[in-house]
Amino acid sequence: MKNNRSYVYLVGAGPGDPGLITVKGMACIKKADVIVYDRLVNSRLLEYASKDAELIYVGKSPDRHTLRQEEINSLLVAKASENKIVTRLKGGDPFVFGRGGEEALELVNNNISFEIVPGITSAIAVPAYAGIPVTHRGLTSNLAFITGNEDPTKEDTDIDWQKISTGIGTLVFLMGMANLPKIVQKLIENGRLPETPVALIRWGTLPEQTTITSTLKDIVNKAEESKFKNPAIIIVGEVVSLRDELSWVEKRPLWGQRVLVTRSRNQASVFSEMINDLGGEPIEFPTIDIVPPDDYTPLDMAITRVTEFDWIIFTSVNAVQSFYERLLLNKMDFRQLNGIRICAIGPKTKEALENYGLLVDYVPGEYRAEAIIEKMQSENLNGKKILLPRADIARKILPESLKSLGADVEEVVAYKTVNGDGKVDEVRNLLINNKITIITFTSSSTVKNFVSMFNKDELPKLLQGVKLASIGPITTNTAVELGLDITVEASEYTLDGLLQAILVS
Repeated sequence: MKNNRSYVYLVGAGPGDPGLITVKGMACIKKADVIVYDRLVNSRLLEYASKDAELIYVGKSPDRHTLRQEEINSLLVAKASENKIVTRLKGGDPFVFGRGGEEALELVNNNISFEIVPGITSAIAVPAYAGIPVTHRGLTSNLAFITGNEDPTKEDTDIDWQKISTGIGTLVFLMGMANLPKIVQKLIENGRLPETPVALIRWGTLPEQTTITSTLKDIVNKAEESKFKNPAIIIVGEVVSLRDELSWVEKRPLWGQRVLVTRSRNQASVFSEMINDLGGEPIEFPTIDIVPPDDYTPLDMAITRVTEFDWIIFTSVNAVQSFYERLLLNKMDFRQLNGIRICAIGPKTKEALENYGLLVDYVPGEYRAEAIIEKMQSENLNGKKILLPRADIARKILPESLKSLGADVEEVVAYKTVNGDGKVDEVRNLLINNKITIITFTSSSTVKNFVSMFNKDELPKLLQGVKLASIGPITTNTAVELGLDITVEASEYTLDGLLQAILVS
């Protein structure tokens, strides 16, 4: 954009799974001054918006419209006329029953520049997530997308039922559950065989995805028995028969699970990706944040005297990163650590050190302070100097035990752990609506801060039926002390171990 920022992006947000947003669509979310979004847009996409962006909900449901379409059109013009970049975020694709054409015409009539960013339509993606290809060699080479909202019995119809009933291999009806009996009747009356396979898919691509299959003659009864409702799509055609062989997403071990990740924002992405790879939907809810210490002087002074130490014990990746950054700022590097023995509390901490080119002398078999102490009991620590860079709220058992073994321990704050910026109201609503199935805790800090972010009296009800998963006994003990009932505990105190414990629980 030049000086005039007035611009509207009509963006397809995809069918629900936030991973199905296009690269260009995501860029439009990030650059927008205003985001106008629909009911079926995954709220996780809004987390990528600028912190200053104005978010406007204009969602429609079958029984309620926040704004009428004409009002939405006017809103887009008004916001763009304020010299702003507007991203109109629409479920699926804006031009597939998304009324994007109407919005674009309104922009043209008001001389507002715009761009169409296509999205992955639910008409293709949802069947794919259910293991149903909409075309398949030997079964059909054509398909049609049909609105399910139009009353099939009205006289003035835009649907040629006689032609689509027998002339198209795969029929995909969008949002047609209310009209299902009439759709079935019209298809059979116009020549579609009653034995034709049919699939109904609700909340496609999301953890709540539910699929039922039958035939035209039986699907209405089956839908009524299942109390199947919108948002759903209807797929009619022989391709539905491939679902038994091609169903894939339901077979992923965490499919259907929405997992709350309470780690700090800068560390959550790795864990979220692991959850996503197993088929779960991660919800990032940072209960902690990692920030610099109030004063770097003690750490800097220890670093300038680093050659005096016999051991340096790193108890987290954060400590490694902070130590290395201060080392460089002090015009030093890891060569100064030559001859100093290094202990890392676990494999990730060891990996972080090795990424900086530093070999580790010892990693305990059990990744907690008590295991380090056991190792050190076999060492002669009398008069040995040990540097312990770590968090401001770390447990005291390690330095105190090392001192009792005769070591001269210098404990310095390398970073601080403070309350995170997780959106409490959003998570509360998810819990109230039973949308979260698992909550993960990866440290005592995540537990303490999680509890502090809610009203203590509301937690028992909010957590009813939710699995609470802990990375190890220290974290579990903290949770128990705070009144939480941990249902899953990792036997290996790593993220991999935590996920493995969840999978076998």
